[in-house]
Amino acid sequence: MMSSATDSSHKIEIETQNEEPAIQWPSECCIYNVPKRLRMVKKEAYTPKLISIGPIHFENPELKDMKMLKQRYYEKFFHRPEKAKKFESIIEKNEDRIRKCYAEEISTRGKEFVNMILLDSIFIIELFRMTDKWEDNENDYILSKPWLDEGIRYDLILLENQLPLFILIDLYSQVGDNKCFITLACNYFFPKHKELPTEMEGVKHFTDLHRNFYRPPPLDHLLDPKTDMDTAWLIFQKPKESQSEEKLLIEKRHLLNIALQKPWEIRPTSCLMNCFINFSGFKCLQTRLLVPQFVVDDGTEELFRNLMALEQCHYPSKAYICNYIVLLDHLINSKEDVELLVDKKVIVNSLGSNKAVAEMVNKLCLEIVEVYSYYRHIADDLNKLYDSRWNRNMASLINVYFRDIWRGTATVVGVFVLLITVLNFLKSFVFKNI
Repeated sequence: MMSSATDSSHKIEIETQNEEPAIQWPSECCIYNVPKRLRMVKKEAYTPKLISIGPIHFENPELKDMKMLKQRYYEKFFHRPEKAKKFESIIEKNEDRIRKCYAEEISTRGKEFVNMILLDSIFIIELFRMTDKWEDNENDYILSKPWLDEGIRYDLILLENQLPLFILIDLYSQVGDNKCFITLACNYFFPKHKELPTEMEGVKHFTDLHRNFYRPPPLDHLLDPKTDMDTAWLIFQKPKESQSEEKLLIEKRHLLNIALQKPWEIRPTSCLMNCFINFSGFKCLQTRLLVPQFVVDDGTEELFRNLMALEQCHYPSKAYICNYIVLLDHLINSKEDVELLVDKKVIVNSLGSNKAVAEMVNKLCLEIVEVYSYYRHIADDLNKLYDSRWNRNMASLINVYFRDIWRGTATVVGVFVLLITVLNFLKSFVFKNI
């Protein structure tokens, strides 16, 4: 539950100036400078570390070293210099449209702008093509160094490090390959997910591509959850996994598909078996929160920060990545909460520290403004569950007397001893009066 940080009896009105004035962006706008309030929370999560793509970080002196590598890819792609003229003309014709895709005004102009877009575009196209035919290019400078390959892959996801996807598609169409560019991009970022390209039509850039990867069925609501793991009489459970590799791959995309399963929605036979098998038979009467497995590794925070920044700028009313993290934030308040979810295999912790995961989730929500939520229906049910006196009493009963098999055994034995004592007392009392 969230507590208010201000005292209602002391209202202070301060005339402030907006940090970032409201701007009417063109409809093509889709690439943004991360808002200052988000950037101040963790600047390094939004800044490329190895390579700059596009105009926003073009002048970053720390990324200049990779320009030689881009040039090498450029020369390999354009083994005939006259071939580059056609690609340059495509960018020149689309220069205004490309500029409109950026929220901030681009100072680079003319020939320099065209060369920058062309150099970065060819680097991406050539990298994707070589990755797609990795067996023939395993000795490439990037592909032969996993740390460099992985680092560039992360940089290509950053919101400020994007090119409009339409210009990459237009340029790639001149190559003459059989595969479409969306297929190449999906193979690069999501290997083994073969059915993705048809679902990725209309995405704006690579950050948007990743957001679309996780997109659940459309459903927008408000969110105001006040859950408590110990007092809502709730079981956290990972959905049952499929055995086939194809279905397992599909399930990785279902990260946002959280659902509540009521006791009566479980098959009666399973419910009865649980009551007999589990010493704490109350479990068969508990509501289950089905949470898909969330793998937390070194790149998780960077990825989700950029997806959330995109939603804050471009999809404020359909911010389901933000909605998911906010819901996690309500469920996770300490390392003990993470420990519970790790124990239930809901979270796979590759960071090593449960405290680090709790801090990461809590900090992801800083400065995030939520307008609507995909999880309102779940939040409403959780609130009802939490507010139910029956659920709170049963949760207290289980936590005190049936937390584990030893405590449950002692409780049952104690109840039997009490019953036998009472029966012996009543027996002697009844026989005495007869």
